[in-house]
Amino acid sequence: MPVVALNDPQTGSNARIATHLGFNCFEFIGQAGDESVSVIHAADEFENGEHPPSHSGIPLLFPYPNRIRGGRYSWAGKRYELPESLVGYEGSGNAIHGFCLDRPWRVLNQTDSSVTGIFRISEDAPERLPLWPTDGEIEICYSLNAACLRSDITVRNPTDVPLPWGFGNHSYFRIPLAASSVTGDCTVHAPVSSQWELDGCLPTGRIVHGNDVASLDGGRDFDTLKLDDVYTGVRSVNGVVECRIVDRAAGTQVVQRCDDSFREIVAFTPPWTTAVCLEPYTCTTDAINLQQQGVDAGLRVLPPGEVWTGWIEIAVGQAAR
Repeated sequence: MPVVALNDPQTGSNARIATHLGFNCFEFIGQAGDESVSVIHAADEFENGEHPPSHSGIPLLFPYPNRIRGGRYSWAGKRYELPESLVGYEGSGNAIHGFCLDRPWRVLNQTDSSVTGIFRISEDAPERLPLWPTDGEIEICYSLNAACLRSDITVRNPTDVPLPWGFGNHSYFRIPLAASSVTGDCTVHAPVSSQWELDGCLPTGRIVHGNDVASLDGGRDFDTLKLDDVYTGVRSVNGVVECRIVDRAAGTQVVQRCDDSFREIVAFTPPWTTAVCLEPYTCTTDAINLQQQGVDAGLRVLPPGEVWTGWIEIAVGQAAR
């Protein structure tokens, strides 16, 4: 089945993953006390494949998240140019969001409350293999435990040459969290202290500080936000990074946690729906170009045969009164 349904038998929380559309978790309904909270925004009938795969659910961004300037980069003395078919939906000429968000993934394992999918460039998008310096593989295990959706992420280098890569999670969180609430009841929190200066959505290489950054750290009312920003200086506690969306009227919150290998958070308020994206990234936008210009952009290089692991959790619960 192209759509896999997960259920937590104790709480009734459930999720659905479109395995044929980038292994996109386009629905997660968590139980917070007596309330069912629909956490993730997706277009109606997203699973039919008639909507942009980057505009709904939880798009998975690999081997690079966000943009590559002009779709061009060099690596190990070779120049690469990504075709217009990878540019995405913004019309700016920049390649965007990687190779796997619009392709079927293979399902490795499945239970009532979990599913594991895998994507390898050479097997699942072989025509895109020449566009990257080497082959790469990503595996995601989604699991439900009470009102918590967890993704365990594994990146592998199956080749005999180094693999440059980055990963991003592009969750669209619904605002508000209850039918009885309004957007003005909601606040957005992210533990950030600085952001990348952007020119046309691309980092210049300069990091800036300011009141807007600090206020997101302290919490901002959703109605005051218009975001398409890349934040850094991400603060963790005991190795865990925590973002929150709080619906004060409903007394409900959504908490996104991840390990501290996610060193950037992209915050985005999409113009096509009422939602907010708080996107953990392992590197900044255009990292493969910036890193080679002497900027610490977070680009990772996985040695031959090596493995990287990380995790992200999205949990529904009661907000502190």
